[in-house]
Amino acid sequence: MKVRSSLKSLKNRHRDCKIVRRKGRLYVINKTNPRFKARQG
Repeated sequence: MKVRSSLKSLKNRHRDCKIVRRKGRLYVINKTNPRFKARQG
């Protein structure tokens, strides 16, 4: 999992990427290709 300051560009890398907010942190999750996981905050 990458920790990034901006997730907007990561979301556009794959069409299944979704941005989810959990416990005050922003996460990029991808069910089909888990290597795109990232978090912010």
